[in-house]
Amino acid sequence: MGWGSAPSPPSATLGGEKRKYLPPTSRKDPRFEELQKALMEWINTELLPEHIVVRSLEEDMFDGLILHHLFQKLAGLKLNVEEIALTSASQRRKLTVVLEAANKSLQVEESQAKWSVESIFNKDLLATLHLLVALAKRFQPSLPLPANVQVEVITMESTKSGLKSEKSVEQLTECSTDTDQASKDVFDELFKLAPEKVNAVKEAIMNFVNQNLDRLGLSVQNLDTQFADGVILLLLIGQLEGFFLHLKEFYLTPNSPAEMLHNVTLALELLKDEGLLKYPVSPEDIVNKDAKSTLRVLYSLFCKHKLKESADGVPRGSPN
Repeated sequence: MGWGSAPSPPSATLGGEKRKYLPPTSRKDPRFEELQKALMEWINTELLPEHIVVRSLEEDMFDGLILHHLFQKLAGLKLNVEEIALTSASQRRKLTVVLEAANKSLQVEESQAKWSVESIFNKDLLATLHLLVALAKRFQPSLPLPANVQVEVITMESTKSGLKSEKSVEQLTECSTDTDQASKDVFDELFKLAPEKVNAVKEAIMNFVNQNLDRLGLSVQNLDTQFADGVILLLLIGQLEGFFLHLKEFYLTPNSPAEMLHNVTLALELLKDEGLLKYPVSPEDIVNKDAKSTLRVLYSLFCKHKLKESADGVPRGSPN
């Protein structure tokens, strides 16, 4: 991306004013890129029901539209702002209302915040990332963001004797602790380090699934494909968690990807509400038959109910 997307060239820095710049090396830092990708996936998962897709945190967040939807969804609040703001003045007005509400919710004084209406509106990537990381920590603390992300920043200041620049390091996410490491997703490790064990885990989960679907006269032969339309997943969640799902709420025979997506999104919402989904899963991945995502979802049910069975004195074996 280079320097092109910095807010304005150093020569435009006014007397006494400081401006921060991200040099190209910082932008290309793999962990910095990984953090942006993780935040984008999170936002897109949260806003999937509203058909909003973020492709660049730098270009898509500045006008307040997506921040407005994201904050309302996370905080469960309705903000009194216009839905569509087309002029620069109305976008800035909207952004001001959204950030005031966000700062209040995050309990951050405006003067203390690492972002401002000005910096977000000027597509300042660092400020945007600071804000999104703070929102993620407040509303979804289990979101697995890469730990200890730091970037080198250049601060330019216009003084009487000319332009002064200094380098500093800005911390975007905190250092990880042992518990963070422990909660790292087991399936990333499993698929990467022990692919030979994947089938054993699948088999144990399939036995568990079929034991519980047996009462409904259903069975599953292929974990990777049979959950893609969300129907069996919803019936399984209903069976295990004691939900009664009305037929009006989902498509029993989905005929299109959109109907499948509706089912899977509903299933993931139910799991999230029950506190079972510790790791963000994109509904599209399930519909697209992504084996790791499907296993992740089934494993969350397996862990809860297998452990419960063992505690009740009815152990039926579990995967290593």
